[in-house]
Amino acid sequence: MIALLAMVVLVGMGEKMAERFLPLYLMAVGGTTWAVGSLNGMDNLLSALYSFPGGYLSDLLGYKKALIVFNLVAMAGYVIVILVPTWWAVLIGAVFFISWTAISLPAIMSLVSKAVPKDKRTMGVSLHSLTRRIPMALGPLVGGALIQVFGRIKGVQISFGVALLLGAVAIVLEVFFIKEDPDAGKKDRAVHLRDSIRFITPDLRNLLISDILIRFAEQIPYAFVVLWAVDRNGITPLQFGVLTTIEMVTAMLVYIPIAILADRNSKKPFVLTTFVFFTAFPVVLYFSRSFPALCGAFVLRGLKEYGEPTRKALIMDLAPENAKASTFGTYYLLRDIIVSVAAFGAAWLWNKGPGVNFFTAAAFGAAGTIYFAVFGRDVKSAA
Repeated sequence: MIALLAMVVLVGMGEKMAERFLPLYLMAVGGTTWAVGSLNGMDNLLSALYSFPGGYLSDLLGYKKALIVFNLVAMAGYVIVILVPTWWAVLIGAVFFISWTAISLPAIMSLVSKAVPKDKRTMGVSLHSLTRRIPMALGPLVGGALIQVFGRIKGVQISFGVALLLGAVAIVLEVFFIKEDPDAGKKDRAVHLRDSIRFITPDLRNLLISDILIRFAEQIPYAFVVLWAVDRNGITPLQFGVLTTIEMVTAMLVYIPIAILADRNSKKPFVLTTFVFFTAFPVVLYFSRSFPALCGAFVLRGLKEYGEPTRKALIMDLAPENAKASTFGTYYLLRDIIVSVAAFGAAWLWNKGPGVNFFTAAAFGAAGTIYFAVFGRDVKSAA
């Protein structure tokens, strides 16, 4: 687990130094808002398409070998962006570096499910989520500073160069410190997609439907938040890095207390509260036109992580013991394929006006929250 968490910090730090600023970079190298929307749509669609292969390969190869392969794929994407400073190269490189989070998550969840007792699974997932937020908090600060000093193009390229180096260090950690999966190489562990879809039970299906609607609320404004802050309201890239740090620190402060409560009590209230925060953020963001106001909005954005580890632990609890990675990957495959439609359409909504974009997102969030409140199962702690 320690080696896993160190790897998450290294890879995440490199990735998040540049990822939050890619919309600014795309505009700087000749792209349009449609390129920004396409990047976000690709993020969701490819995350979906990579999720099942990620789970399948994790069950087949074991989480150690799978994580090494996934790191190499992401590093190939960094190289493309560094060498070719054009908007279309970003979209090509994204095919590779977008893969890291989606394709590695089933392997990481499989490792967590083996490394911690079942009644502490929410805590294990929360530790992973909390650790992920360390680079998500620090990366944009460093990336924003690099852009402020070297400009939008050179600053992002330098950030990807650092990401390449940190990815190499992460591979060393994986090779020498993460233990082999004892079930690696057992071909009967690898579950086919049609079998994994059957593992999506009615309870898991209700969570999936509400989750899809909530992700519409998140992804419709996602790529345009930095444009709203920097280009529409005069916030500097460094200040935007500070806003991201505020968001991640807020998330980190709530993870452990909520994990303890969720492992001892029902999971539904925590997931439902998270959905409320997802819904409220785009509305609050629209009325935030200054740096202090945006600080408050990003505190709210951090609170949307309130029950995220609980939701992931709930998926793992409902998945079969012998195919958790595959089922987890299938869940994300189904979710993100549908959500990518909203992400691709977000540019059209943005061009109609930021208010249209933000309030449409909030409407989907409200629908998802109500659906889960009515149909979501109140799963008790395994303890």
